[in-house]
Amino acid sequence: MIFAVLVAALGAACLLALGSGDQPLPLREVLGALTGAPETSPVATTIVTTLRLPRVALAAAVGAALGLAGAATQALLRNPLAEPGLLGINAGAALAAMLVIVQIASLPEAALPLVTFAGALAMAALIQLFAWRQGASTLRLILVGVGLGAMAGAGASFVAAFGPAAEVQRAMVWAAGSLQDARWVKIVWLAQWGAPAAALLWLMARELDLIALGDRVASGVGQRVHLVRGLGVLGVAMLSGAAVAASGPIAFVGLAAPHMARRLVGRPHARLLPASALLGALLLVLADLAARRVLAPVQVPVGLATALLGAPFFGLLLWRKRDG
Repeated sequence: MIFAVLVAALGAACLLALGSGDQPLPLREVLGALTGAPETSPVATTIVTTLRLPRVALAAAVGAALGLAGAATQALLRNPLAEPGLLGINAGAALAAMLVIVQIASLPEAALPLVTFAGALAMAALIQLFAWRQGASTLRLILVGVGLGAMAGAGASFVAAFGPAAEVQRAMVWAAGSLQDARWVKIVWLAQWGAPAAALLWLMARELDLIALGDRVASGVGQRVHLVRGLGVLGVAMLSGAAVAASGPIAFVGLAAPHMARRLVGRPHARLLPASALLGALLLVLADLAARRVLAPVQVPVGLATALLGAPFFGLLLWRKRDG
């Protein structure tokens, strides 16, 4: 029942986003454009299918990937305040993107997602390498991830400080998290890399239930903890790396969606993972709608909108976990 409600809420949010903009469209026109009804005006069809639908679809796909990756990260690290960015994966992708945009202007724009995805995977590999000491413990993963993430952030700032102004400005827009350049090819690319990672984490649902109880408990029932954690980090890196490559780094969706899902469906990951994906998609579609309309005609990067909305949520979590 709860999944039907979440799907319905996501569908309603997508229809609202498709009808909202500088040229508002009634629901009848939106549905007509989506179904190809002959009485729908060509202008409405163009606005919905060409301009707005790719952006809404990309927002839903990126939000789902971040929500799913966030739920897995919180289980793997046993930290309710964790999200993929805590492991430094987003920082690795951002550094790769900054290098490409600012320093390698001759590289085709289509190669940017591939390079940023490679940066995310490279950062995940470095984290595993430096954290591995008779198995990568939760604390070592967090500390190494934070340290390498800080180094990658400093590297990106260094590149921006000495790069050409035009390229740096373009890179900063990307780093703020933006869906303005939404295209179907990005959604296809995200699906190609994100679907295998999502399937991997889904198949690991029972293992995530065990590892969330602690390494000693999980190993006591026969789980190969370090192998499971390594595979989980790989899945998280693939999902969040693909999402960052498609839209730039977007904060707090991977943190908020799993907490909301946990209240709705409980802690078993067989239910928590799909619920987190649906809520992540819903949150990012609504955040992008707010980013487009609050200061219209100015479009705020959706990464800034999620940061503004997520900061109070993060503070609330800190307050609730103050005795933990």
